[in-house]
Amino acid sequence: MVCIADTGFLVALRGKPAERKWAQGEFERHGAPFYTCEAALAEAAHFVDSRLLSRLIEEGDIVLRFSLREQHARVHQLLVKYPGIMDVTDACIVRLSEMFPDCLVFTVDRTDFNIYRRLGDQSIPLNLPPAA
Repeated sequence: MVCIADTGFLVALRGKPAERKWAQGEFERHGAPFYTCEAALAEAAHFVDSRLLSRLIEEGDIVLRFSLREQHARVHQLLVKYPGIMDVTDACIVRLSEMFPDCLVFTVDRTDFNIYRRLGDQSIPLNLPPAA
């Protein structure tokens, strides 16, 4: 199974205590690598030390497995399908889940990722922190 890290998961690794406990536990339980996209890293860098993200990449814990240039047509379709809800990062994560059907998406974004569908009408397999 492929583990896909959304922005919220990356931020949670150093976030609030409850989310940090969940994220670090899941990171240890599932093990590296976690796939993600550059857009998620750029968003996460606004909230956590970029050196942490760089170290995770350098150590192979986070792997960039997405090219927006190669996947732009499908990303655009997703953005058109979910206007005003989906941003580019979410579209990239949904597309990653389509590219790796046997996956689990790690996110804190319960609301939007429960709405999004991949491959037409399939729900996205999610790993979310416990509801508060």
